Amino acid sequence: MIKSLKILALEPYYGGSHKAFLDGWTTFSRHKWTLLTLPPRKWKWRMRHSAITLANQTAEKVGAGEKWDVLFCSDMLNLAEYKGLTHPSVQKIPSIAYFHENQLTYPVIHHNEFDFHFALTNMTTALASTEAWFNSSYHRDTFLGELQCFLKRMPDFRSLEAVEAIRHKSFIKYPGIHQFPKRSKRRQGPMRIVWAARWEYDKNPELMFEAVRILKARKIKFRLSVIGEQFQNIPDVFQSARLEFSDFIDRWGYQQHRHHYEAALLEADVFVSTADHEFFGISVLEAAAAGAYPLVPEKLAYPETLELDAGNEEFFFKGGADKLAERLIQLSGKIQDNTLWDGDPGRAIRIVEKFYWSSKADSLDKDLGNVSTF
Repeated sequence: MIKSLKILALEPYYGGSHKAFLDGWTTFSRHKWTLLTLPPRKWKWRMRHSAITLANQTAEKVGAGEKWDVLFCSDMLNLAEYKGLTHPSVQKIPSIAYFHENQLTYPVIHHNEFDFHFALTNMTTALASTEAWFNSSYHRDTFLGELQCFLKRMPDFRSLEAVEAIRHKSFIKYPGIHQFPKRSKRRQGPMRIVWAARWEYDKNPELMFEAVRILKARKIKFRLSVIGEQFQNIPDVFQSARLEFSDFIDRWGYQQHRHHYEAALLEADVFVSTADHEFFGISVLEAAAAGAYPLVPEKLAYPETLELDAGNEEFFFKGGADKLAERLIQLSGKIQDNTLWDGDPGRAIRIVEKFYWSSKADSLDKDLGNVSTF
């Protein structure tokens, strides 16, 4: 029996995968959670001010008599600053820093946009934590590898020992996903493709649109849904693609309600990712859970989460738009022949069911219990 703990969770950027993670876990968790969160905008400002703001909010809770067993925060918080500013009673409890992403390996269009401050914030947060949790082995390994290279470029006092210190306290803790209802019998019609990601350049939307451009030129029938979260600076390719493929589009843009997003995945035949940057890929795994056929690059965290080594090569593609288009054309033929899954439509679902929150939350709850005994 897992002891019920009191958890103080700090989330400076309560949106996207950060929000989905906390909401999913707390829904199924047996622990008692206090969530202190800030709106998901102006991420650079959130990383700079959130330690001060959340320390003040924590002081109000302590003043009201609240106590906790474990502190849990995301990588957006400067945990070292927060610990220096927060109430002494909170400084003493074990702390976990969860890395959804990191600013050290996040790609920038122009090199001069890279801000050393945010990379150092991630490093000090990991050092200040009792444990650092990463959402994939790929994420942990790339972060630690790049951190060593980063520190070696510094003029002096390089603190290379920090890399091993963080490695020693690092653990892989996959986030969860929601279970989807069984999909209805497929409606007649051409292949339905869904692309769902943040509308930013690191998700490589150009590759997706170039691939479907090839399908269009080859007279392959298809329907297209392009959905996902959007921010202030949307790549121009989305506007031009909406005009170019207007006759093929089913859904376009951010789905305001969860059930609209789920409906898109439950209707999809094929879910495509073209990401150049992905540490876990919740939308890919949710699409697989919804019964869609995942087609993803053979890189990043995907070989880990979709178990490439277990014989699932068919879910991966290598190369550019021509290779992606070639695979989509093959899948279109199989859909028309009703052989997309070769008689086993639950194959992808079985791969990802280990991520369901109904079981994942219990595992993470136990991990919190282990940390609380430090």
